[in-house]
Amino acid sequence: MKSATPPLSLPEDDAEWVSKTRKKKQMNELQALGFELTKLSVDTLKKIDLPEELLEAIRAYHKINSNSALKRQVQYIGRLMREIDPAPIMDYLATLKGENTAHNAYLQRLEQLRNRLIADDQALTVLISQQPHLDIAALRTLIRNARKEEAENKPPRAFRALFQLLKSQLNLTDTF
Repeated sequence: MKSATPPLSLPEDDAEWVSKTRKKKQMNELQALGFELTKLSVDTLKKIDLPEELLEAIRAYHKINSNSALKRQVQYIGRLMREIDPAPIMDYLATLKGENTAHNAYLQRLEQLRNRLIADDQALTVLISQQPHLDIAALRTLIRNARKEEAENKPPRAFRALFQLLKSQLNLTDTF
């Protein structure tokens, strides 16, 4: 006599069912994301706006010396990561790594604006008319110093400072 094996039964709603393999893969991905967070500085972590418990777990990771304890701490960080939305963290890390195309395009527009400001006085007039809140005196000084550095073949200190000033004071949604 043959023994009949019962048919496999799936949950009523297939949309909610996730295989054990998929769950484990998701947990490993979150653990890897948490491990990436351990490599960041405290100041950078504060910019991400992480829950306090996760920040404390990351701080504790930096104090641990034992390899097995480090592994357990990474697993704990991964478990804490399951309770938060990882998308903003992944976006921020992509921006830090230079993988975010929108952020890269923004930085390129800033570089183009800086180059136009150094090359042409009229560009500053146009910029001031469109962005009256800018620190005009600092802009003029940095532009003048950047031109002088370029003419004398000196290190581009003011050139970089001009970029940082533009980055901090501008919201480049439209091109100039």
